[in-house]
Amino acid sequence: MQHAAPARPLPAAALSALLALTAAACSTGGREADRPAATAPATVRSPAALPQATAGPLLTRAQARAALITEADLGAGWEPTRGAATWRDGLLKAGAEPPDCGRLLDVLYTEDLFGSDTAPRAATALDEVAGGAQIHYRITSHRPADIDTALAWLGTLPDACGRFTARADRGAVRDVRVTGLTLPEAGDARQGLRVTVRAEDAVLTVDLVAVRLGDDAISLTNGTLAEPADDATWTAVGTGAERLAEVRRQGRAQV
Repeated sequence: MQHAAPARPLPAAALSALLALTAAACSTGGREADRPAATAPATVRSPAALPQATAGPLLTRAQARAALITEADLGAGWEPTRGAATWRDGLLKAGAEPPDCGRLLDVLYTEDLFGSDTAPRAATALDEVAGGAQIHYRITSHRPADIDTALAWLGTLPDACGRFTARADRGAVRDVRVTGLTLPEAGDARQGLRVTVRAEDAVLTVDLVAVRLGDDAISLTNGTLAEPADDATWTAVGTGAERLAEVRRQGRAQV
């Protein structure tokens, strides 16, 4: 009967190499492949880069309509609009430099503060019969970072466009002044402006306001050729934000 030859002892050099490899594996705990490379640190994305899926579900159009203000909120003398005020074309269709000032006039005319790619979830317009004021009120949904960018831009305009000259068709000159507007503590963030457009035969005052509640935004204009009624803008902002917040709570609870 043949016996297996006894195992030969490893040469000293080979034994030393094997022991070195074993020690290296133990020092890593077998997790070397799980560690990120030292040259590829994690990148923190800004809120604007986060996917839209991180936001809550959009309001339905019915929910957005339920969050609109009404003439009853503004008190006696207000009613649903009978049509766009004539001063919109007569005084707001004008161009200006620098670009931010021209863009402000465009926003006042088109009311697309957050861009024209997203239609409002709901909108309404109300007229003050005696004074001739008109409020246009919108609810839209966007990424919070995009809303905050628009609010920040509004905040720069009293300095960037405090006073400038605009030119309408046929060279008619408009003297425009922009100031900040005090607002109630509504929503998560807010910004407001008062814009005065002076022509030869008329003076238009328009309040431009935007409020963010999560991924929803309220935007409104309140314009008049008479003395502006501060309480109408204030009420529209405060009451509107409270109503939208309540509708958002109910809507989220049903999801």
